[in-house]
Amino acid sequence: MKKFLYSFLGTIAGIWVSVILGTLLIFLTIGVIAASGDSKGSVKIKDDSILHLQLNGTVADRASTRNLIDELYGTETATINLNDIVDAIAAAKDDDRIKGIYLDCGGMSVGLAQAQAIIKALDDFKKSGKWVFSYADTYSQGDYYVASASDSLFINPIGMIDIHGLSSTTMYFKDLLDKIGVEAQVVKVGTYKSAVEPFILDGMSDANREQQEHFLGNIWKYMKERLAQRRKVPTDSIDSWANGFSFARNGAYYQKERLVDGVKYRHQMEKMMADKTGKEKEPSLIAYTDYLTAAESPLKKHKDSGKNIAVLYALGDITESGSDGIASDRLVPVILDLADNENIDGLILRVNSGGGSAYASEQIWEALEQFKAKSKKPFYVSMSDVAASGGYYISCGADKIYAEPLTLTGSIGIFGIIPNIQPLLKDKLGVNTATVSTNKGNFPSIMEPMSEGQRSAMQSYVDNGYELFVGRCAKGRKRSVDQIKAIAEGRVWDGQSALKNGLVDKLGGLDDALADMTKALGADTYYITEYPEVKNKWWEMLLEMDPEMQSAVAGNDMVAASYCLKVMRQIRTIYPLQARMDYIRIN
Repeated sequence: MKKFLYSFLGTIAGIWVSVILGTLLIFLTIGVIAASGDSKGSVKIKDDSILHLQLNGTVADRASTRNLIDELYGTETATINLNDIVDAIAAAKDDDRIKGIYLDCGGMSVGLAQAQAIIKALDDFKKSGKWVFSYADTYSQGDYYVASASDSLFINPIGMIDIHGLSSTTMYFKDLLDKIGVEAQVVKVGTYKSAVEPFILDGMSDANREQQEHFLGNIWKYMKERLAQRRKVPTDSIDSWANGFSFARNGAYYQKERLVDGVKYRHQMEKMMADKTGKEKEPSLIAYTDYLTAAESPLKKHKDSGKNIAVLYALGDITESGSDGIASDRLVPVILDLADNENIDGLILRVNSGGGSAYASEQIWEALEQFKAKSKKPFYVSMSDVAASGGYYISCGADKIYAEPLTLTGSIGIFGIIPNIQPLLKDKLGVNTATVSTNKGNFPSIMEPMSEGQRSAMQSYVDNGYELFVGRCAKGRKRSVDQIKAIAEGRVWDGQSALKNGLVDKLGGLDDALADMTKALGADTYYITEYPEVKNKWWEMLLEMDPEMQSAVAGNDMVAASYCLKVMRQIRTIYPLQARMDYIRIN
């Protein structure tokens, strides 16, 4: 009886503690929300202010829901919302309180097409007669390319500028796989479909080298011509900087060779801006994120009269399901809902993806076809840094396709990889397997090499997928299948080449697609509604309270294990037929 009483009282106490803690958490959450609302309302834009663009994180095409685990472990990277930057610059152009823009460059990670969007917004801003200054302790190449749109560039006296041209590096794992006893059995279509090469070759194929030299050469030519024009130097000077290990030079060299307009310490830079805006001590800087909470966004000010254009984001790997990337089971319902949405006037699909599952790509393509057929509304595609393989699959049916000159697209091809781990089991680990089966038409097993019948069936499966992919592109681009095949074969194209061969309709960014669609709708103004909806969770605001709460969680030793488990889960559930471009990071 005594034990029961203790147990009962303990349970009651536990319930009360839970209730009290829960109540406190609710009030704490309400307080944070209220404080957040108050802080937004308290943002004031002073006269003679300077819009401060601090560029020191990873640029993303849109804001996303923050990851609680990454935040608690301290592995969440700072994200710069491309839309917010462009929107803030556009709003500041016609705001008399803003006298100029200060680009505070701190080594941002930015895609080349994303950089082009920022540059275009800065160029438009300068048409107002206002100035743009840039400063950095160290300019990465991405920083410098964006900063070249400034009226003047400045650097710390012992700062660094890294201009090195473009390169891409591929890692090859065949020798490693041979050593551990794993064979990558590949079936594919496309001479240039290089995503499988790291697993079956120990070096780059001639076809892959050809395509990479082509698009890297075109992109660098475009970049250096614009750098030369903005810095008022010959294009040969840009190559001289890139070949001359610019990172090892000093401020005097940078100024002499016109990489920068001046050398200053940060406090001198701030004093110069204060003088320019009539301030005695320090400039009145306002962060672009704060500015957007107080200024009227150009994309929303016509909400009562302009056309409502839906911008649907397709960012990341294409999969059938999951919480990250482009999952067809989440995206398809959104598209079908948009087809029945009478409140929107058109749809623009914003794509930044190297592809993924061929099955999921087909489902998304078909849903977009349903949108066109049911709504009779215009459907455009705006390509960001990458819209290749499956990323092009979901784009090809659009009425118009827009790409930046620096976009990578195309890669129309299909492949499948089935590992054979029998040598690992038998020769390395001493494990033998035996299989009993009633029939022979089973899917290839990783425990043994594919039979001739299985390989033939897999190749037929891949061929059918390729013919379907090519057929979708031919229908969407209004070309013959043979015309598409001539530029397919898994080849990756830069935006300029894609325009020439008909894969895209116009060079430009999301703003160009929006402007053209508005014109096609017979309107002068527009505003956008973004999909899928980003739902901010209550704990996101709690995380803002105190960064030290991260240290109260277990150490980062679990992060690597968590990532490995995530990759293993992805490999285990991945669709066998892939329309995926190989991972190319241009440096």
